[in-house]
Amino acid sequence: MSKIKTRPFDAANYLHDEEDVAAYLEAVLQESDPALLAGALGDIARARGMTQLAKDTGLSRESLYRSLSGERAPSSDTLFKVLKALGLQLSVHSAKAV
Repeated sequence: MSKIKTRPFDAANYLHDEEDVAAYLEAVLQESDPALLAGALGDIARARGMTQLAKDTGLSRESLYRSLSGERAPSSDTLFKVLKALGLQLSVHSAKAV
């Protein structure tokens, strides 16, 4: 009998284009969990390249890995730097309209 090799799920492997990223973030934002948002941004950053994100934000790779690990919520300053560097923006609409 052969053994099946598995590896942990990594969302970064499935974020191929802007539509994937937008759908992923939209689903994450529905949870209203800042740490989950940080982790999702970390997935997106890894899919696009953490080194380039570090250059674009002016933050160190180590700092980005810690801030976007999903273990804690990043500062709002880091959040907005990362969103801008990734070419993303947040928008707000009434929850009643959904």
